[in-house]
Amino acid sequence: MKVFDLVVAENGALLYNPATAERRALTNPPAPAFVAELQRRGIQPLDVGQCIIATWQPNEADVLDVIRSQGLELQVIFNKEAVMILPSGVNKGTGLRVALDELGLSPHNSLGIGDAENDHAFLGICECGVAVANALPAIKDHADVVTAGASGAGVEEIIDKLLTDDLASVSSRLKRHDILLGYTADGGDFRFEPYDSRIIVAGPSGGGKSTIVTAILERLIGSEYQVCVLDPEGDYDNFELCVSLGGPDRIPAASEILELLKTGRQSISVNLLGVPLTDRPAYFVTLLSRLQELRAHTGRPHWLIVDEAHHLLPPELDSASLSIPRELGSFVLITVHPERVAAVIRNDVNIVIAIGPDPAGVVREANPLAGEELYSPNITSLEARSGEMLLWKRDAREASRVTLEPAKTELLRHKRKYATGELGVDKSFYFRGPAGKMNLRIQNLTLFAQIAEGIDDETWLYHLRRHDYSTWLRSAIKDVGIADEVAAIESDDELPAAKSRAHIIGAIRKQYTSPA
Repeated sequence: MKVFDLVVAENGALLYNPATAERRALTNPPAPAFVAELQRRGIQPLDVGQCIIATWQPNEADVLDVIRSQGLELQVIFNKEAVMILPSGVNKGTGLRVALDELGLSPHNSLGIGDAENDHAFLGICECGVAVANALPAIKDHADVVTAGASGAGVEEIIDKLLTDDLASVSSRLKRHDILLGYTADGGDFRFEPYDSRIIVAGPSGGGKSTIVTAILERLIGSEYQVCVLDPEGDYDNFELCVSLGGPDRIPAASEILELLKTGRQSISVNLLGVPLTDRPAYFVTLLSRLQELRAHTGRPHWLIVDEAHHLLPPELDSASLSIPRELGSFVLITVHPERVAAVIRNDVNIVIAIGPDPAGVVREANPLAGEELYSPNITSLEARSGEMLLWKRDAREASRVTLEPAKTELLRHKRKYATGELGVDKSFYFRGPAGKMNLRIQNLTLFAQIAEGIDDETWLYHLRRHDYSTWLRSAIKDVGIADEVAAIESDDELPAAKSRAHIIGAIRKQYTSPA
């Protein structure tokens, strides 16, 4: 027994630790009056455990009669000819979850093998549920894999597959876990595997990348996959399904991140605003090595989501100065500039989600292995924020137009950050003027409105005519609506400086700095 870390016994009602011989009851013991009545009726055999009572068929009729007469909330569970009595809601699945939590593991990294009625629950929560050849027909019907061998031979068979290829050879049978992304032109579902899918979401700013990623993130977490989001701009601070660490004034330590992830069920976002832009690749690579250590021991976090991937995974990573793990696992990269992501990562991508006016070009930049023949010729552009995307899968013959199934929770941009926080040096606006004599850095929209009111007309008009204001709002603030509104003001050559200034400041204050 000491080869096992924990044993789930008594059909999920008892946890046993072989190393310490500790027994932990996961439910209440049998009521003495119930046991006494079964004994009075002469039910044989009758085994009373710490939590479970067991007998054999056809004694279930008498057992149910006693349960009914005493008004007890108990359930009768069958294991072929065996009859087991336990409190309602207790089964092998509930016991397995307790054991996995204690070990810091996830059902998504579990394989279950069974043959009888009482195996339904725990096979259902395991990522791969296996029925041996001599299992009951109902178990075989619901299992992901049925072995050729019976009993112990079937167990050996699936262990061999686990050791040989980590079940890659049976991955096509695990479709019940696939994650819905959207719908193809013919109305079919488009889904991706929750393991070993390496995705890049790319396209111009304001095109809807965050909407796509929000849907992916929501569905992964909703399916109990643990996700770690690397968030350079604090955009995920208000995403209710994640705990956020870090901020403009605090750089989260790797130990803090790992400690939170070790709980097993909690997904997190790591706000990197406090990390200088030039230091982010090194910070990311260091953190990634620690995350990969955790993954090697526990399989978690199941997914990494990397926003602004061109900042965290620049081409410099292709050199010997910085390195990334060879097996990065399941991830989503989000970027405006896929061509600026390290080639070693882009070449490993097997799904490209592209948006914008030239989605085929985005696919080519995102993964050089995607050939021209993979593109459907009638897909030349996609409407921004329409929910449409061009999706290329490495094993598909051509790319497909897919309409997103939107998330139930909307990822709201962190308006406080844009209104009163401090944007990084690369995201700030700079009033410089026509001769470049000024260098006024604007870190947020409140400050922009204040400085704009007092800036001289020459400087104001210089940036206005260059459409610098709408460009900044579109690329740094990522608000397409207000950027379009400001762009229309910039294009009106009839407006004097005072009016254009008042209109733009008014539009910004209405959206970001007015009282709630």
